Amino acid sequence: MSSKPRVLIVDDDASITELLSTYLAGFGFEVRTASDGKAMRAALAQSEADLVVLDVMLPGDDGLVLSRELRRQRARLPIIMLTARAEAYDRVIGLEMGADDYLCKPFEPRELVARIRTVLRRASRPTVEPPLIGRVCFDGWELRLQERNLLSPRGVVVPLSNAEFRLLSTFLRMPRRVCTRDQLMEQARGRAMDSFERSIDLLVSRLRQKLAEDAEAPSLIKTVRGAGYLFNARSVQGMAEC
Repeated sequence: MSSKPRVLIVDDDASITELLSTYLAGFGFEVRTASDGKAMRAALAQSEADLVVLDVMLPGDDGLVLSRELRRQRARLPIIMLTARAEAYDRVIGLEMGADDYLCKPFEPRELVARIRTVLRRASRPTVEPPLIGRVCFDGWELRLQERNLLSPRGVVVPLSNAEFRLLSTFLRMPRRVCTRDQLMEQARGRAMDSFERSIDLLVSRLRQKLAEDAEAPSLIKTVRGAGYLFNARSVQGMAEC
């Protein structure tokens, strides 16, 4: 990372990009702007960025499409999404597409500065991820890491979104322990939690439904009121033990 963190703002509203460029520069950021996906790609081809601030509503490819593209091509590049919509469902979609944080318009520029600093700090932490090979078995289920899907006790393949796969992987690393929403988000992606708290609840609900093959069986994911969630598998076995 350069001495000045490099921020690329992608927004088609010139008044916003001008305001944010001036404001962020005052806090020591090197700022460039782009008005759409084509301009974003050209800017990144010319010079890499340390973080992208990406508006959802853009002409041509929208911010969700561009976020997915960035995550595929630059897996470690932090992304903060901007949107005029505050519904939790939209935050889940942003999370699914790979955003690291989510800020609703209108917002105070100072809040964006704080979020940029937080996301950059987390992105700079060294991470050691296990290779995505093998499988993990729990209570008759099998999480196949390479395929990134589930095999149910009845032999049915259950597809998982990227966010669901990360969430289940986090639960499997901490079985039978109460996990707060903050812990789940920190382990899964390291995002700031204030904007994603409800998104975690929705993701847990979706994952819980996929793990409910037998309606009579107790849920593998327990809600611990006032604390978070607990993954209640009786046994979790690694590849060599399945």
